[in-house]
Amino acid sequence: MSRRVEMKIAYGFVLVFSLFVFVESRCNSTDQELVSSAFRSVSGFNHSWFQHAASNCSNHFITKIRLPSKSLSGSILWKYLKNMSRLQVIDLSNNSLQGQVPGWFWSTQSLVEVNLTKNRFGGSIWSQHSSGNSSSSSLIRSLNLSNNRFTKLGKLSGFTNLQMLDLSHNDLGSILPDAFTDLTKLEFLNISSCKIYGNVRAMSGLHSLKFLDVSNNSMNGTFPSDFPPLDDLKLLNVSMNNFTVHLGDDKYYHKFGKSAFTRAGNFVFNTSKTPAFSVKSHSNKTTPHNDRTTRKPTKPIYSRVRKTKPITKTKAFVFSISSASVVFFVSIAIGLFFCVHRRRKIANRNRWAISKPIQYPFKMEKSGPFSFETESGTSWVADIKEPTSAPVIMSSKPLMNLTFKDLIAATSHFGKDSLLAEGKCGPLYRAVLPGDLHVAIKVLENAREIDYSEAVAVFEDMSRLKHPNLLPLCGYCIAGKEKLLLYEFMSNGDLHRWLHELPTLEPNVEDWSTDTWEHQMPSASHLSSPEEKTNWLTRHRIAIGVARGLAYLHHAGSVHAHLVSSNILLSDSLEPRVSDFGLRNIRRNKPLTGQTIDGGVESDVYCFGVVLIEILTGKQGSEETVAWVRKSVREGRGVDALDSRLRLGGESESEMVECLRIGFLCTAENPWKRPSMQQVLGLLKDIHPELN
Repeated sequence: MSRRVEMKIAYGFVLVFSLFVFVESRCNSTDQELVSSAFRSVSGFNHSWFQHAASNCSNHFITKIRLPSKSLSGSILWKYLKNMSRLQVIDLSNNSLQGQVPGWFWSTQSLVEVNLTKNRFGGSIWSQHSSGNSSSSSLIRSLNLSNNRFTKLGKLSGFTNLQMLDLSHNDLGSILPDAFTDLTKLEFLNISSCKIYGNVRAMSGLHSLKFLDVSNNSMNGTFPSDFPPLDDLKLLNVSMNNFTVHLGDDKYYHKFGKSAFTRAGNFVFNTSKTPAFSVKSHSNKTTPHNDRTTRKPTKPIYSRVRKTKPITKTKAFVFSISSASVVFFVSIAIGLFFCVHRRRKIANRNRWAISKPIQYPFKMEKSGPFSFETESGTSWVADIKEPTSAPVIMSSKPLMNLTFKDLIAATSHFGKDSLLAEGKCGPLYRAVLPGDLHVAIKVLENAREIDYSEAVAVFEDMSRLKHPNLLPLCGYCIAGKEKLLLYEFMSNGDLHRWLHELPTLEPNVEDWSTDTWEHQMPSASHLSSPEEKTNWLTRHRIAIGVARGLAYLHHAGSVHAHLVSSNILLSDSLEPRVSDFGLRNIRRNKPLTGQTIDGGVESDVYCFGVVLIEILTGKQGSEETVAWVRKSVREGRGVDALDSRLRLGGESESEMVECLRIGFLCTAENPWKRPSMQQVLGLLKDIHPELN
């Protein structure tokens, strides 16, 4: 009996020891190591991204691999991902990865979501189950392979759990008849722009579809008999194909809209209530309305036609010539309108880049008042008789003897060609004064009711605030009730334009600038290049410069009270200069101090936080953007909010996330929880001490 007990104890010991060895082996081969092995040939991959997963044995499983927009390139060694037993999500979108995805990968245990869009993957799309090598079906519910280089679509019957499939913008070619067999759960299908020339009947068994886009292919078939059931569809696009249909019911035309059937083939929708609707095919020929299969007109319609006066051949010829002439001239008028509109648009964009505006001599043919119109249709009036009676007080060059007349001449009578922008304070013009002094002139529309002496006191206080990150006030002019401020001209424009407007890294399909006169103008080689927008250190230096300028204002006992990205100008070297400081004083008709809560330092800190978020995300500094970023930072997903144009690598990602946390602190809802600008400046400096 004792021997039997001893054997049981020995057996139990061996079993426990075996389990211990097994667990130890699992811990020695963590998912973090598998991911590192899978991406060891991928350029731009950082092993520290998954370092936390190997902290202890109980936490070595990785369930999600999310690496979108990481500037990754190279080929993945997929075999290592096969052994990750709990991997559920893999997102490698918007990179430059290449190679072929093996068929067995789609049946990886526990994998439910795959997003490989915007890469260079190629080869065939097929599942191992379809070839008979495995009896298990794929568990994937969402599969996005759009914008790649896949060249063949194999059997997809192994994807029995698929609900969303996006294969758009690939080179799939012909579609197999049984490619979509057994995809009974599929609700979203997009195969647009795939160069497919097969019959749409292959998808007729997809009874759960809610979204179907087969546009921009060469597919054929009969509508709607060869299509999946259309009654439950919420969106359909069959445009740019070779389908055939002759219907007496236009409910699908009304449900999905005309654009869904543009150049879709020989489409004719006709009812007794509405005129026939014809969609052009690729040959741009409309289906004749007297086609044999077209419904014959009813007798009442025929009777009405018989009663009309017959049209002779001569009248028909004259009518056709007249119609063609009208269409011709209307087309020319529309073309001229769009050309003028586009030139104005491009000219507006290039105003900051033009080194010197065209000047015309000013001839005073009559006495004032002088009226000036802006592009928005508003106008402002200098109610003075003689333009020489209003002097320009220059703080930077006090020996210059200038008057309002010189400003009129330097801006071409404050013409639209000199207009840079129209902000809340008023229009902003560019001008080159005698002595080759390049300035920007701001008209303060909100200061017309401020008396002369008070305006002078405010302008003198503004001119005394000097700092490398404040836009210096060069001078001012008071012409009647109009108050004009002169600033140093910044050739790179403002931060808002630099972040959001052309030139950018993304193509603008509406930009016809190579065909216009602007390309014949001298280029400004000192202007910032598009690549600088992708440089994290450049944006970090801009953020520190703005913080310095704002901290100086607060130290000097003043506030800005309206800091936005359009009020931050950029010099030739992209050094930021905060502008429009002190203008709130004259609008409120009372001085502001650093202790003011409403529009005071706490408000400035909040506004800086919004600007910092705009710099890091590349999105407009709206309340929605701030709320979204704060939520992302709070949930530890700050990296998801970073601008995709920024080049990531090394420690830059963690540095940018740290900057977002500073923006989070600045935009705290409780003003008393916000740090001071001096503290904010210190936090920003700590991220890159070597740059300060």
